[in-house]
Amino acid sequence: MPRVIYKNKEGTRLAGVTTILGILDKPALISWAWNLGMQGIDWRTVRDKAGGIGTIAHYLCECDLKGVDPEVPVMQEYSPVDVGKAETAFIAYLDFKKNNNLQPIKTELPLVSEKYQFGGCIDCYCKLNDKLTLLDFKTSKGLYPEMIAQVSAYKALLEENGYPVDQCEVLQINKETGAFTYHQLGDISEYWLMFIDLIKVYNRKKKLWKR
Repeated sequence: MPRVIYKNKEGTRLAGVTTILGILDKPALISWAWNLGMQGIDWRTVRDKAGGIGTIAHYLCECDLKGVDPEVPVMQEYSPVDVGKAETAFIAYLDFKKNNNLQPIKTELPLVSEKYQFGGCIDCYCKLNDKLTLLDFKTSKGLYPEMIAQVSAYKALLEENGYPVDQCEVLQINKETGAFTYHQLGDISEYWLMFIDLIKVYNRKKKLWKR
């Protein structure tokens, strides 16, 4: 999906959720890269390969939610091995969908918060088992705190723009193996408070860096 540019009503460009979260330290990522380096493996090669699997799997799920067929040229950009692992995750997603009443309402929905001045793109806003649900796809080996903070920001975006949210769910795809895990998130209000603090830090840092 092309990068989305977020602007407020005055036309001022706003930072996206992932950009704001980018100011956080990610010790798990640093440790992962260091361990690969100790084995003589270029972390960038592993990252790009794993990213490909996650990108394909996310793309397949997105196509299914939109009710469209995947484009063959897009799939041909990746190796058969990576496509195979991504299809493993996609089949698991289809099993999840089969066992749950999932009715998409909006997919890949870009929104802006005029109150807090940031933007974000929601993977899927749907009815899941008769509850209005924020459904977020994560291509990662685990579910980390910054990911939950991201979901909390998406929830705030939806609610501010008139989309009530009964629950927040994460569909996690392991971008290295294609394994699929479903996470039901409970109370994420503390993560939202943390994200509000990050907005302040991000804006302060941006202002200082311009001097």
